[in-house]
Amino acid sequence: MLARKGLLPDGYLLTRLAEDATQPCRIRPKSQRARFITKSGSCNVAHKNIREQGRFLQDVFTTMVDLKWQHSLLIFTSAFLCSWMLFAMVWWLMAFAHGDLEPRDPNEPGPVPCVTSIHSFTSAFLFSIEVQVTIGFGGRMVTEECPFAIIVLIIQNILGLIINAIMLGCVFMKTAQANRRAETLIFSRNAVIAPRNGRPTLMFRVGDLRKSMIITATIQLQVIRRTVTAEGEVIPVCQLDIQVENPLRSNGIFLVSPLIISHTIDRGSPLYEVSAQSLATLDLEIIVILEGVVETTGITMQARTSYTPEEILWGRRFVSIMTEEDGRYSVDYSKFGNTVPVRMPALSAKELDQTRGIQDSGPHEGKPQGWGLVRAGRGGYRRGGGRACDDAAAKPWYVTAEREEDKEKKGQKKIFKLEEIGREIEEETLEDMSD
Repeated sequence: MLARKGLLPDGYLLTRLAEDATQPCRIRPKSQRARFITKSGSCNVAHKNIREQGRFLQDVFTTMVDLKWQHSLLIFTSAFLCSWMLFAMVWWLMAFAHGDLEPRDPNEPGPVPCVTSIHSFTSAFLFSIEVQVTIGFGGRMVTEECPFAIIVLIIQNILGLIINAIMLGCVFMKTAQANRRAETLIFSRNAVIAPRNGRPTLMFRVGDLRKSMIITATIQLQVIRRTVTAEGEVIPVCQLDIQVENPLRSNGIFLVSPLIISHTIDRGSPLYEVSAQSLATLDLEIIVILEGVVETTGITMQARTSYTPEEILWGRRFVSIMTEEDGRYSVDYSKFGNTVPVRMPALSAKELDQTRGIQDSGPHEGKPQGWGLVRAGRGGYRRGGGRACDDAAAKPWYVTAEREEDKEKKGQKKIFKLEEIGREIEEETLEDMSD
């Protein structure tokens, strides 16, 4: 649909189909796993057996906005027709009580009617429409004969304005909803786990198809899984926040071009014990929530998607889609979800840390271990081929550095040992002199 509207090139859909065909075959369960958030961002939760239905009528405006278009239009049409019919009945009864419906000779002058040119219920219905929608054809009008007719005219005008205000407000809110802006925010179909800076990292790509930006955009990751407490209580929905990798220690992003959002799988990550073999058997769902303010309208919007274990690819990385052409950056959305395989062990981050710890305590402490990375130039790493180097260059950045307090404690211990040795030497010297 986006390709037909010109928002996406035609090759995007073809590339996505080719991407799905080139992905490695993965074992999928026979029964489709339920998810809380669909790929389109809608909530996949059905509410049943709600006994307090009256609470929805207490907030009529929100209920009207949440309804479907056909239901909203049906309600507004019924509201207009009912109000027209109700006041048509009032005008007809008023004319009947005043005697305006009695046949008279047009040549003889009669009493002044409350409303001119009302002879039947049809004419009263036409006058009711003219009053409420402020259409004056000039054939029917209220006279000064009946003060009650003036009061009814005022009430009908006020009621018509209220119905028009509610209808216009609901139509505006339904057309300017935040989820409409989220339709032009796209997420990659799959997430990937690949090494980045020597650590396994969960990554996915997000992009904005419009030129108008999302102001103060923030992104949040949550893991929903079923857990069992120490007391045996089963928690079907346990939500855990995931820290997004950002040097500023915040979840804010500048969505001027498609970005790869990453999460480093470290000791505090819920995916710390996940390996390539256990990934397909996990019962979890990673939910992505992107919030921000629309630049053109100032409305807060939210875009959502989710990734199940079947949609997380192990040992793959997203391809680059941005190039520089004629002094400006160009984004190729036909490669938005394409991935390439990378060399990555099938071990979990916990197993890798344990392996690294065993190797660091061994006799070959100075050799590159773990991910097989050594420094290559200033601030970089290259894959080591068994070459020995010094300790500072052999350990990747993720090796936990010793705190200053530990260094001071170690230093104090060394000083204490030196003082003890010095005291023993002095005592031996004094004993020799006394002898």
